[in-house]
Amino acid sequence: MKKTGIVTDSHSSISQELAANMGILVLPMPFYINGRTCLEGIDLSREEFFRLQREGADISTSSPSPADVMDIWDRALSEYEEIVYIPISSGLSGSYSAAEMLSREEPYEGRVFVVDNGRVSTPMHVTVLDAMEMIEKGKNAAEIKEILEKFRAEQVIYVAIDNIEYLKKGGRVSPAAAAIATVLNIKPVVKFDVGSLDVYKKCRGMQAAEKEMFKALKNDLMTRFKDWYEKGDYYLMTATAVLKDANDAFVERVKAEFPGVPVYSDYLSLGTSCHIGYGGMGVAVSCKPRY
Repeated sequence: MKKTGIVTDSHSSISQELAANMGILVLPMPFYINGRTCLEGIDLSREEFFRLQREGADISTSSPSPADVMDIWDRALSEYEEIVYIPISSGLSGSYSAAEMLSREEPYEGRVFVVDNGRVSTPMHVTVLDAMEMIEKGKNAAEIKEILEKFRAEQVIYVAIDNIEYLKKGGRVSPAAAAIATVLNIKPVVKFDVGSLDVYKKCRGMQAAEKEMFKALKNDLMTRFKDWYEKGDYYLMTATAVLKDANDAFVERVKAEFPGVPVYSDYLSLGTSCHIGYGGMGVAVSCKPRY
């Protein structure tokens, strides 16, 4: 039996196919469309999801059931002595708290280590890569959890929202503010830090919002993350709630703004896209953990 394995959930933007190639397991997160339960990466395509969203389908998210969590842990523990479980940030979902409680019960206590390092989407994806690297260097699950959580604050995400309707549905803007924003072509930029998601700035049009994101991220690299930036110990990332052509064009614009820096690109999970809406474009920095 192998020593340490990794399990994450689909909010990491890691597809089932990619997970198989990486040698990890990904728990598909559930959501509801017009009362029907769907599983990310299993039941419908991105194209179908966004079509239904634009048509006004009733879409909401949910946490996985304890049975589904335990099932994927059992599968992993049939191959590994212990596992690192990396779910979506506790600041965005109750999934972490539920998993942490389950991990204290038999037969999981001492074998399942649940990580809360405040990540979602591409930053969560690269956290999995960091954990894989630590396993290769001989770290055990308890050590990996400690290291990842120690550096949980060293990341930031900015997302430009094309359709403010979804922020209104989530209660982050009032109906009156949303109506005014629609008339004035206001495109908010939201900022995700550990444990919080807030409106960072309101811009006139997506082009202005995109420029504001780039400006904010450059400032973070030169100030908040200066030490990591100067050593090259960081990931530059994108995550989008669009389809392939629009995503590829956005990635090229990011590369032009940050020449010579590798860009890790993912699609936002469908669960996250429930709240962001089609057209959302995000950029992020996540610093590499030091150990």
